Amino acid sequence: MRTLVNVKFLPTGFGKEGALYYSVDFHQETRLLPTGFKLFAYEWDEESELVIYPQEWCERTEELMTIQEQIRWDLQRFKHIIMGMAYDIMPYTVDDVVEHYRERTMKVSLKRFASETILQMKRCSQFRTAENYQTALSSFLRFRKGKDLPLDALNSDMLERYQSYLLANGKVKNTSSFYMRILRAIWNRANEMELIWQKNPFQRVYTGVDKTVKRAVPLEVFRALRQLNLKHRPSLAFARDLFLFSFYTRGMSFVDICFLRKTDLCLDTLTYRRRKTGQLLSIRWERCMQEIVNRYKYKDHDSPYLLPIIQGTSDEWRLYRNAQHLINTQLKAVSEMLGLTQPLTMYVARHSWATIAYSSQVPLSVISEAMGHGSENTTRIYLASLNSSVIDNANHMILEQIRPTAASSAGDISRNRG
Repeated sequence: MRTLVNVKFLPTGFGKEGALYYSVDFHQETRLLPTGFKLFAYEWDEESELVIYPQEWCERTEELMTIQEQIRWDLQRFKHIIMGMAYDIMPYTVDDVVEHYRERTMKVSLKRFASETILQMKRCSQFRTAENYQTALSSFLRFRKGKDLPLDALNSDMLERYQSYLLANGKVKNTSSFYMRILRAIWNRANEMELIWQKNPFQRVYTGVDKTVKRAVPLEVFRALRQLNLKHRPSLAFARDLFLFSFYTRGMSFVDICFLRKTDLCLDTLTYRRRKTGQLLSIRWERCMQEIVNRYKYKDHDSPYLLPIIQGTSDEWRLYRNAQHLINTQLKAVSEMLGLTQPLTMYVARHSWATIAYSSQVPLSVISEAMGHGSENTTRIYLASLNSSVIDNANHMILEQIRPTAASSAGDISRNRG
């Protein structure tokens, strides 16, 4: 006897939304499972078991399309479960089908699977990556109006609509691509664990990296920062010195500066492991670095940290995030004092070191190694905004060599007239 799965609409009253259920029938037994979706009677075709869309596109159309997609994927999931049970020598009941469906749905839920992945990252101290994953997940769930979905329901059409949603809400292509790459990483992780079987749904959305607006500042800004008198503005002085410290240490990221330990400094070498990649880096200790450390020595001698940024032991990651926001806010004030059109941030220091090193003819491979990048491609992205100005300067230099002097130019003109 075949197992039948149908979609049923149960009205709740005139003019009110009714509920959709899955009806599972086997051996003259029936079980109803709520889908979690509600529709008006005029939005459901009982005969074809399909959602009816409005004649003209509106916000409700998007919701109804999502419901229809979910139903399609749920029915596909039922089909795989029933086929698997049919090949098994053990007999099964309608309750077995329902139980397997519930377990499978929970296991491959996007929110559940992504949340477990984020928790695992935090256990491995990959806090920054975990935060990025959480940001991308929250963004996608906002697009879904808070409704979760199975990972195998993540298809090309839905991702294209999500991309349009991001761009329509003011996100740039790089931000949209960043979220897409995170969703793809989650999807690939589930695929490797054989929790889903589906072709790549990310082929029609943008997952590349565009050239970004130049965020580096020239050496003159660093000279001006060193000379800036902030004696009566200690909080701004501290932010300025952390910015300089990042530049001095080959563009060390703020998170790594926060968690530098006293034990990381041995004789004339600072050795630390990047929080983002786990790569071990060593930096020769310079006098300018020591000057900043001397200026801000911990009053708490028991603190393990080199600089007084993380002060406290409870929820250090939250303390880091608060410190990052505060320092960047103070750097904005410093930028205004210097009359800079581009606000300084801790990231600007890192980007500037790479850009200035590249302008100074430091090989790309050396810059990549110095900054702890996983590959030279990452470094190229950092330096993409510089390439145009380098080419323009080269072109200017060539044109200068062929530009005639005023005297020779006048002679040439008179000869041509003759």
